[in-house]
Amino acid sequence: MPETKYLETEITLSPQSEPASTKFPAKLAYWTFGNVSNPAVLLPTCYGGSLETTTPFLYSDGHTSDPIFPPSKYFVIVTGLLGGGESSSPSNTPAPFDGPNFPHTTYEDNIRLQHALCESLGVKKLFAYIGFSMGGQQAYHMSTLYPEFVENMVCLAGSARTSWHNWSFLEGPKHALITAVDFEGGHYKQPAKQGLKAFSRVYSTWALSQQWFREECWKEVGFNSAPEYLEANWSGLGKDANDLLCLLWTWQKGNICLYYPEDKNDLAKTLGRIKARCLIFPSRTDQYFPPEDNEEEVKHLKHGEFRCIETPFGHIAGGGSGRKADTEYIIKEIKSFLKI
Repeated sequence: MPETKYLETEITLSPQSEPASTKFPAKLAYWTFGNVSNPAVLLPTCYGGSLETTTPFLYSDGHTSDPIFPPSKYFVIVTGLLGGGESSSPSNTPAPFDGPNFPHTTYEDNIRLQHALCESLGVKKLFAYIGFSMGGQQAYHMSTLYPEFVENMVCLAGSARTSWHNWSFLEGPKHALITAVDFEGGHYKQPAKQGLKAFSRVYSTWALSQQWFREECWKEVGFNSAPEYLEANWSGLGKDANDLLCLLWTWQKGNICLYYPEDKNDLAKTLGRIKARCLIFPSRTDQYFPPEDNEEEVKHLKHGEFRCIETPFGHIAGGGSGRKADTEYIIKEIKSFLKI
C-alpha cells in the first residue's frame, strides 16, 4: 500500500453543516498513484469504506489484469470522506471536536476539500471522477459544484439527491445504534459492540437483495448459511459508532439542489447545470438507489448515459463486491464510455 498523505487546512463549513459556516481544522487523507502530468482521476471513499477498499479494480493490476487507469498512464487520487476514520473523524480528532462533538459535515465540505487538494497537487481538471454509493453521490456533487472541473463522471450505485425512502432506511440502523445500552450518548469509552452489531444487522439486508437470499448466494462467497455469513460480515467489527453516524448524517442530507436556491429544489433544473459527460450506473437489485430513480435523473442530464448491472448482489455489486461478471461488466462499460 502507498503512504497515506494528508492535506491539512482550515475550512469554513457549509451553510447546511452543523454548526453552519464555522471554521474547522480539517485533514483530508489521500493516496496518489502515477505522475501528475498524466490525466487525473479521483476516486472517493464510500460509506464504511477506506482508501484501500475504494474501487481498486479500476486502477490496480493486483485486482484485474487490465485496469482502466493504470498509474503508468493516469494520475490516480483516492480520497477519504470526512467521518470515514482516515480523514478528520469523530474517532481521530482531538478535543474540542472529538467523538460526539465532531461537526455534522456535508458533501459540500468534502467536495471543497477535495478540490483544494487537487489545486495543491497541481491538477487543473479531472479527466474522470468515479465513485460508488456515497462516492457516486460525491460524483454528482463535484460535477454540480465545479461544472468546469470535471470532464467525465461515473456514478456507481448512487444518486443526485438522497430520496426520502433512502433517508428512512438509514433511520433504522441509526436508531438501533443510538438506543443501544453501550452507546452512552456517543461518549462510550470502549467500542459500542452491542450497538454496532445491531446497526450492522439492520443494515445488512438492505445492502443485498431479496434475490440474493432467495438464491442462497452466501454459498458463492464461501459460507454454509445466512447466519454464518452475517456473523462474519455484519457484526460491526472494527467500526466506530460516532464515525458511522457522522457519515450517515452526510448521506441523509445529500442534495445537489442546495447549491442553487433559485432552482427551488427542482432536481431537473439542477441536473441540467452539469456539464460533465455522465455515466449513471446502478444495480438492478439495489434497495438504496433503485435504477428507476437513476433513469429519471439521466433524462435531465445534458450528456448522460445509463447502464445497469443485472445481478442479485444488490447495492454492493456497484463497488466490485458482486460476482466477477458484475465487475467485468462495470470495467467494460466504463472503458466504452470513456473511449479508452
